[in-house]
Amino acid sequence: MRAISQDTHGGPEVLKETELPVPVPGPSEILVAVRAAGVNPTDWGNRAQVRTVDRLPLVLGWDVSGVVEAVGLGVTLFAPGDEVFGMLPYPNGVGSHAEYVTGPTRAFVRKPAGIDHVQAGALPLAALTAYQALVDTADVQPGQRVLIHAAAGGVGHLAVQIAKFRGAYVIGTASAAKHDFLKSLGADEVIDYHSVDVTEAVRDIDVVLDPISYDAAGRVRSLAVLRPGGILVTLLPVPVPPEELAAIAERGIRFASLLVEADRSGMQAIAALVEAGALHAHIEATFPLAEAAQAHALGETGRTTGKIVLTVGG
Repeated sequence: MRAISQDTHGGPEVLKETELPVPVPGPSEILVAVRAAGVNPTDWGNRAQVRTVDRLPLVLGWDVSGVVEAVGLGVTLFAPGDEVFGMLPYPNGVGSHAEYVTGPTRAFVRKPAGIDHVQAGALPLAALTAYQALVDTADVQPGQRVLIHAAAGGVGHLAVQIAKFRGAYVIGTASAAKHDFLKSLGADEVIDYHSVDVTEAVRDIDVVLDPISYDAAGRVRSLAVLRPGGILVTLLPVPVPPEELAAIAERGIRFASLLVEADRSGMQAIAALVEAGALHAHIEATFPLAEAAQAHALGETGRTTGKIVLTVGG
């Protein structure tokens, strides 16, 4: 099979198309003929250096939408020919930027009939991240005020839709050119982070979702707008000094640092939102598998809206 692999870390140029054996599904696994696979910041982050995956050679990709080719011992949920989508177990289940991939059966659900593989391939990692942050972790409730940083990004634009579906009042940060896009998704307010200090623009926030801050300065900005009893959910797990955690707790604010997990119930909820017309991925661009390096280069500009997707076969 064709796959995009790297033998070293570096820029997009380290990604090369190669031939690998088609994997064989083990017990409780399925073999999926990949039709589309999203490209996420964690892909280009792990391509450039060791982050969550420490092995070479490496085939990247966690998002999958495709057709079941074969099933392993004990699988009862799917049969060859079924259309499925899901996220390979993060981080070590990586490998969807290829023509075929194996994964645990319960990392997948049936692809909604009303969307194509490109749309389905864009959703799993980013939508699961947003869902696990806003629903499982923050338990967003109707009427709560939710602030989403980088709201036009891959996770952010899906988080806006999920928070609105939960009945929240949603505020997003984005460059001015993306404000109309976010309002079309249901955002109630949009803040241009280039020209406005968010700490002066909003207050009494119940939930802050931060997909972008690695450092204490980013946390300070988010914490400044939260009400007592609120929660900050960050999506870039980094060590936080115990004294900082203690100071956050003293203010009556909860802090959570989330790493997305493969989750069948979460994928079922995402599929239900899609079928209800409440969740849709904006596709910035698609690239054929052989042009994965160009997809990475585009993503690394930091100026894209929504998702980038590799189209693979079919």
